[in-house]
Amino acid sequence: MLPADARIRSSRDFGAALKRGSRAARGGVVVHWAPERTAAHSETTPPEADANRTARAGFVVSKAVGNAVVRNKVKRRLRHAAAAELPHWPAGTDVVVRATPKAAQRDFDELHRDLTEAVKAARDPKPAREQRSRR
Repeated sequence: MLPADARIRSSRDFGAALKRGSRAARGGVVVHWAPERTAAHSETTPPEADANRTARAGFVVSKAVGNAVVRNKVKRRLRHAAAAELPHWPAGTDVVVRATPKAAQRDFDELHRDLTEAVKAARDPKPAREQRSRR
């Protein structure tokens, strides 16, 4: 389970992460990776405050994924996968995970792998673009 301080809850935070983040899709998920803005903090903010901020994750599972039972199952699996990956994310990073309808057919291991690969692709989008241009 994700701790309360590791979850994105407000609509404003979701919107900010979606606008400023880079996006990558893999299998049953689309990930919006929004690293912390360094300019957002004033010069008076102590460096220790940044070290104490944790990465946060938010989840979007629409009705297109399935009925309420299926959506909640997908959301629980994604939260569990994100909790395992959270310690590897830099402090202050916001990650929004959007489930696609394909997520309903995927088991936990596949969703975890999709999440891990999508986060990796969103963190460093340049190599993916270079590979496409070489083809």
